[in-house]
Amino acid sequence: MVQPYDDRDGFIWMDGELRPWRDANVHILTHAMHYASSVFEGQRAYNGVIFKLSQHSERLRRSAGILGFDLPWSVEEIDNACNAVLAANDLTDAYVRPVAWRGSEQMGVSAQQTKPHLAIAAWEWGKYFDEEKAEKGIRLDIAPYRRPAPHTAPVHAKAAGLYMICTMSKHHAEKRGYDDALMFDWQGRVAEATGANAFFVRDGKLFTPTADVFLNGITRQTVIELAEKRGIEVVEKRIWPEELADFEEFFLTGSAAEVTFVSEAGPWNFAPGAISRQMRQDYDDLVNQRVVNF
Repeated sequence: MVQPYDDRDGFIWMDGELRPWRDANVHILTHAMHYASSVFEGQRAYNGVIFKLSQHSERLRRSAGILGFDLPWSVEEIDNACNAVLAANDLTDAYVRPVAWRGSEQMGVSAQQTKPHLAIAAWEWGKYFDEEKAEKGIRLDIAPYRRPAPHTAPVHAKAAGLYMICTMSKHHAEKRGYDDALMFDWQGRVAEATGANAFFVRDGKLFTPTADVFLNGITRQTVIELAEKRGIEVVEKRIWPEELADFEEFFLTGSAAEVTFVSEAGPWNFAPGAISRQMRQDYDDLVNQRVVNF
């Protein structure tokens, strides 16, 4: 049984200070709990170094701003706090979770009087998907929910509320025997998985959906950079489901998922190939501070 996340040893940074893990609490009438006014980050530490930490801290501040509340902590202060949490918990390889939210100073849809809060936790967390299964490629169902249109939700913020349909879609997939779900966007185009961006391979090229209604993930950006350094052409375009039959390989990218092969998505089948494996190796070398030989 997984140890509950509220009952662990260690320390969590909260509003400027390290607190014992079990004492890092918020009130039941916190605005974020009722109205989803919360943003977060997910990042990994490898060998004691949090990969692209400042980019994550910048995105956290940007996400909060999109939701209409500004964080009083600078990127440098957030970076320092993340590193302090890693050290306080004696972790070198870990998942790090900063989360910012509106507090309990006001209740109701309006939140003008609430104060921003920030907490950072870190814990050991292995591969997001079962390693043996991921080596062959995970299986994706087609999600029953779609990513919302950009004029209906703050789609470029890493906002907690946007993940509810991801949770529902992942649960739906797991009940049907799948590992995760492939989500389409509001117009029916291929978007992403429930917590990771999508890449496809055809004729030696990488294809990835245009990030116009979902996050342009930091891992996604990293893989694009790695591919271009290898001379692999990357095509960002709107992809319709019927195009999936023409792709040979499919993999997901994300801080949690890293680079994960996909063998099946709904009625479409794929096989991990040379480009997918090269991208996984290059990413693994990069995050572990090994030389990437282009």
